[in-house]
Amino acid sequence: MSRECCTPGRPAGRERNVLPLLGEGAGARCGGDVPAAGGAQGGGDVPAVAGAQGGDDVLGASRAQGGGDASGVRQVAAFAPLLSLSGGAFRMGTADEDVYPEDGEGPVRTVVVAPFRIAATAVSHHEFRTFVRATGYRTDAERFGYSFVFRGSVGAEARERAEPVPGADWWLAVPGAWHGEPEGPGSRSDDRLDHPVTHVSWNDAQAYCAWSGSRLPSEAEWEYAARGGLDQARHPWGDEPPTPDRVVIFRGEFPDRPAASVGTAPVRSLAPNGHGLHHAVGNVWEWTAGAFAAGSPSKALRGGSHLCHASYCNRYRCSARTANTPESSTGHIGFRVAADA
Repeated sequence: MSRECCTPGRPAGRERNVLPLLGEGAGARCGGDVPAAGGAQGGGDVPAVAGAQGGDDVLGASRAQGGGDASGVRQVAAFAPLLSLSGGAFRMGTADEDVYPEDGEGPVRTVVVAPFRIAATAVSHHEFRTFVRATGYRTDAERFGYSFVFRGSVGAEARERAEPVPGADWWLAVPGAWHGEPEGPGSRSDDRLDHPVTHVSWNDAQAYCAWSGSRLPSEAEWEYAARGGLDQARHPWGDEPPTPDRVVIFRGEFPDRPAASVGTAPVRSLAPNGHGLHHAVGNVWEWTAGAFAAGSPSKALRGGSHLCHASYCNRYRCSARTANTPESSTGHIGFRVAADA
């Protein structure tokens, strides 16, 4: 399964507030290059999505929970303290055969990581709302006017205006989907403030990091932390099967016959790995700092998500990786922060 089916991206050459019509044939075989959103478009003034201007109606109570100096920097310590990891040499990558060669997981190589700090959890809706309340920040999803949502999570009203991604029609480009209304207009994230924030792009994650005095982890740091001290294990807990008490992934027959609820879980809902990280795989994909490949504009994501399923995407493994453009956002992408030791 190609990366485009796993994490759909925004096409180039479109107005930011217009629903994307993916280029003819783009992604049709779920393996072609879906063009990225043009970087030059990234700064223009564009209308916000309906109901998202300022976010007062949707973010409501969260904005009233406290203030914060919009011009100041909120230190990471204002939230959960970061975990201090000693770093050192570890074996990165995998020699497993059931991987996607184009993802570049291998070969297994020894990498040395300097001491660093990393969050025990992905950034939650509550934490991201605190940032938005303090700064007035508007995400790429709001600026573009849409974001990608899993078909089974979209209500009838939002589905009428949505467009499927060619070759991966379980993904819909939904007008008005953003972190405050994750499934589109009428939905709310108010009841999941302890879940990982979604519909955040790499650009959005960088803005949060700049405000909070943190940064995104490198891929090596992320994998070192996700492995939890286990050498070459497939998962943060070892090589045992991905049971529901270990990881949040799609259960049932993907995509239309789930055997359990589909969506994110609270950021601390499962036991941590050996380094103290919760949901190091599954739940949401996590942005990392660097490019997916040399010279590529796309950024690397790690960890897989609640939509991973062995039948089409087994990327809920420590070494697994995928890519997306810095402007792209979906209902299964989030991030966790890191910092120097």
